[in-house]
Amino acid sequence: MQSKISEKMIRIGTRGSALALAQAHETRERLAAVTGLSFDAFEIVVIKTSGDRILDRPLSEVGGKGLFTKEIEEALLDGTIDLAVHSSKDMPTVLPDGLIISAFLPREDVRDAFVSPSATSLADLPAGAKVGTSSLRRRAMVCRLRPDLEVVEFRGNVQTRMKKLEDGVADATLLAYAGLRRLGMETTVASLIATDDFLPAVGQGAICIETRADAAATNALVAKIHHPATAAALTLERAFLRILDGSCRTPIAGLARVVGDEIRFEGLILRPDGSEAHAVTRAGPVAEAEAIGIEAGETLKRLGGPDFFRVE
Repeated sequence: MQSKISEKMIRIGTRGSALALAQAHETRERLAAVTGLSFDAFEIVVIKTSGDRILDRPLSEVGGKGLFTKEIEEALLDGTIDLAVHSSKDMPTVLPDGLIISAFLPREDVRDAFVSPSATSLADLPAGAKVGTSSLRRRAMVCRLRPDLEVVEFRGNVQTRMKKLEDGVADATLLAYAGLRRLGMETTVASLIATDDFLPAVGQGAICIETRADAAATNALVAKIHHPATAAALTLERAFLRILDGSCRTPIAGLARVVGDEIRFEGLILRPDGSEAHAVTRAGPVAEAEAIGIEAGETLKRLGGPDFFRVE
């Protein structure tokens, strides 16, 4: 039986990047506010993941999203930490046995930000300019909108990517605006890209908390900071992604929004070179979020066919 949560230090596992730490600190602040506990009651435990160590190859070549969660989930399972804080878009759609996503924090702005020292928008870049990104979704969407641009591989955390931009490795890059806001780096943004033009990654802008399914006291604690509307949107988006078998290997975008008692969804699949795309829109009761996501995923799977994501 787990001891009462107030009688021991609560260990929060996270990656060590500046953004991951900002998200862990936000979680700690929210937990302290609802429990009345001091910050000293929460220990932030930094865990280096495979995704942080492998920086010389695209994620699609070395294992995809699970590279950012594997070691943290192992620490959860062996009891080294009590809860883990993740970017939702890094989370695989199938979790290890015994672990659950027990809470979502209120979602930040979901848009992608265009960052460049020489241009104000993607449309302003001259033909042949280089856009740096490690995301297959962003790569495919750039190729779709601006096939005259060159897309180059751009791995690393936000600060690393900004340094590469400064060094001229690329003329522009695309980053999640939510992450830049959490880092206080909004002034680096040249422009924001409307979701109508650039649909975000599934889970973009949302922080999730992962725990052991049998950790009753911890789960009761994080329930106090759970945001139901974000959870409904992510339930739909993750169901959609699961049906499409989505990972860092596939260009998939999706965004669900809760409006009153209704949930509205837009989904998109693209060929890796942006040469073909299929879209779907759906709406229905919030209570049917998962079913709507499953049906939307199945629709796009049929439209794309079995070889849609194959790279020739």
